[in-house]
Amino acid sequence: MKLKKGDQVLITIGKDRRNKGKVDRLFPEKDAVLVAGMNLYKRHVKKRDDKNPGGVVDISRPLSVGKVQLICPKCKMPTRVGFDVSGAEKHRICKKCKKMID
Repeated sequence: MKLKKGDQVLITIGKDRRNKGKVDRLFPEKDAVLVAGMNLYKRHVKKRDDKNPGGVVDISRPLSVGKVQLICPKCKMPTRVGFDVSGAEKHRICKKCKKMID
């Protein structure tokens, strides 16, 4: 997977398109990412006790990796991710500015 936790991404498709957010969690087996505060849906929760009062809460659902695009920290542009293998190390690079990400 070309994204990592903490990466800044741009959502390209869906109800939150053109919004930016941080990757909160990765789901490599599903090729999905959880972006904090994006792709929100309502869930009706039953009251359990005084700590968990219940009601309607917002939860964020994972987005497919194909619906998000990494924002390069150097050039601040949405970009594709490439890899540079030099010696025994493998680094992610921005396809637009050719600088190393991380």
